Amino acid sequence: MLRKILKFTAITLMLIILAFGIFLAAVYHGVFGPIHTIKELKEFKNQTATLVLSEEGKLLGKFYAENRTNVKYEQIPEHLINALVATEDARYFEHEGVDSRSLLRVLFRTILLNNKNSGGGSTINQQLVKNMYGRNNHGPLSILVNKSKEAFLAYRLEKIYSKEEILTLYLNTVPFGENVLGIEAASRRFFNKSIDKIKIEEAAVLIGMLKANTYYNPRIYPENATKRRNVVLAQMEKYNYLENQIIDSLLVMPLQLDYANLESQGPANYFLIQVKDEVNKILNSYNAAKGTNYTADKDGLTITTTLNLFLQNQALTAYRSHLGVMQNRLWKQYQSGNYRKQLNTLVAKEMKRLHIPSDDQGKKKRELFNWKGAYTDSVTVKDSLRHTLSLLHAGLLALDPQTGAVKTWIGGIDFRTHPYDQVFAQRQIASTFKPILYTAALEQGIMPCTYLNNKSLIISDFDNWQPQNYDNSTGGNYSMAAALAKSMNIPTVNLFLNIPFGNLENLWKRLGFTQELLRKPSAALGTANASIYELAIAYSAFANGGYHIKPRTVLSIKTADGTIIYKNRLLKPLEKDKVISKNTSILITAMLQKAALEGTGKSLKNKYGITIPIASKTGTSQDYADAWFAAYTPKLVMVTRVGAASPKIQFNSGKYGAGSTLALPLIAKTLQKIQKKYSTPFMPLPELYANALDCEDYLEDSNFELFFENLFNKDNTTLDKMQRRAERRAKRQQRKANRKLKRDNNN
Repeated sequence: MLRKILKFTAITLMLIILAFGIFLAAVYHGVFGPIHTIKELKEFKNQTATLVLSEEGKLLGKFYAENRTNVKYEQIPEHLINALVATEDARYFEHEGVDSRSLLRVLFRTILLNNKNSGGGSTINQQLVKNMYGRNNHGPLSILVNKSKEAFLAYRLEKIYSKEEILTLYLNTVPFGENVLGIEAASRRFFNKSIDKIKIEEAAVLIGMLKANTYYNPRIYPENATKRRNVVLAQMEKYNYLENQIIDSLLVMPLQLDYANLESQGPANYFLIQVKDEVNKILNSYNAAKGTNYTADKDGLTITTTLNLFLQNQALTAYRSHLGVMQNRLWKQYQSGNYRKQLNTLVAKEMKRLHIPSDDQGKKKRELFNWKGAYTDSVTVKDSLRHTLSLLHAGLLALDPQTGAVKTWIGGIDFRTHPYDQVFAQRQIASTFKPILYTAALEQGIMPCTYLNNKSLIISDFDNWQPQNYDNSTGGNYSMAAALAKSMNIPTVNLFLNIPFGNLENLWKRLGFTQELLRKPSAALGTANASIYELAIAYSAFANGGYHIKPRTVLSIKTADGTIIYKNRLLKPLEKDKVISKNTSILITAMLQKAALEGTGKSLKNKYGITIPIASKTGTSQDYADAWFAAYTPKLVMVTRVGAASPKIQFNSGKYGAGSTLALPLIAKTLQKIQKKYSTPFMPLPELYANALDCEDYLEDSNFELFFENLFNKDNTTLDKMQRRAERRAKRQQRKANRKLKRDNNN
């Protein structure tokens, strides 16, 4: 009987072994799908993320189909390798891809006995194969088929790669959750540092995540991560990678993260969208010329941008410190009285537009923005809209006016909750338009000391429209330089009436504005729409001697092996890009320096201590809907705008809502710690115009002039009449200039 049992058992085992051998042969020969060849293993290439750097070489973010940054073996610290081997594959340096002891355990305990807690038994090689190619579904045989394939490929890996190369490939492919792949990306995500700087206890956290990257995620489950870290440290001690005295101190250390999710919380996420757009255009051109197929998402490129991260961070700090205060003031204004009623009316209209029932009182968890940090709260639709509609939005753009290099780009208050880029928002530009009008006058030969009438003015063919100065003053005459510096409205409208509209319209288009400039006298005060982006380009022409520039975001592009495939030399604009004369740019700059020192921008120096040579202009749109500020040096043009999403939400006075109080501080605070870097003198006035601004700001009307003005009532005029006069005057001036040029040529 015993002999029969032994014989039956032997035959059964032989049949099982034979069946298993046949099964392995079937797997090997592709019955369950082809196995990757040695050639395919050699040619395997990770999709790697493209790194986007600031001009200082600091990481701004990544472009990726898979969030992965490959590293070399030399970059990986020894203690991280030790942690990996001790925890995942203790006999890694002894086996040839497959650990037979572990494989038998899997076969008999996990598969035959269905014991799910017996351990996976996979070597690092086998895990690598799984990371490289994933697993397929083969029904009830899935585990056995996939494990067998991984074993064959694990063995093949040993034939073509060294142990170090396999470890490197593994660490570059392993997933860490949160759409993060590879040890470098994980190190930057959870500890905000490159892998070569990772400490022993930090390495243990990352290796610990390999068992279950969500359950042991140190951000979500810090207690789980700490326990798992200590298991890894204990394994390192067990296999003699750590000494007793070291592990004792490491086990009691608190978990310390420096979490950095650049995808949602990066310092320049609005900017990265512009970078990617420019990179795609560059790569399309390069690929067409070279027959290559580089992409921004998969080829591990390194893109160095024009953005200065220090300046960017200064601007972000200014946002938090200034807008945080101003936002609280606006919210307080709309909490009671008529302002609360106005906000509720606006909310009701928005709900109607969105087809939301007015009686919808259901609360849901919604993400809301606050300058203390975005947060989730259970609120009704009404409360959510009330919060959102009363938010102050702001954009800020800084350019190098000589080359167009973008130095700072802040498109909004929070990219994750408000991704629309305010740099491109079209809003009324208010008094920041005035330098464009005054530039048109300078181009026509009208000089800064030309006096402009400040008497009360009525435009009869525009419903008797009557411009008002900010302080409601009238009378006398202001020099053109003083009128611009003090942002006087009546003199500015008078100037508008005395310049051919066609000249102004042509300049508007040459400077790069896309919206139509309407032939209305109110256009003189900035009722036209434009963006921060367009205004920065226009003011760059004032700063660089009269040239139109194109903003640039990319300095260079390198391939994964370090080959430079694009380098931007950032050349100055060509003569064909000239939009105003050099003399005009010098004169308008001198006038705007006066505005910064004596006019609406004087708090730059008096309150914020900005002492470098700087030109500036404020802007405040009707009813304080938007506040603007533009400032520039020869090296930097900065433009910002602040305002709620709806122009109907605004401060109730200029104390908080004017350009000088709401927008100017953003640029002033940004410049405070970095102003010396941009302390470059402007071009001096040419000898011909050395005294161009040496005149009194204001002249009183004489009694004689007042008598005739009252007698003939000259304060009532029409746009057409004034424009016809202006056009005739301009033609006479042009004929005179042509005759002078002809005489000079003859001589």
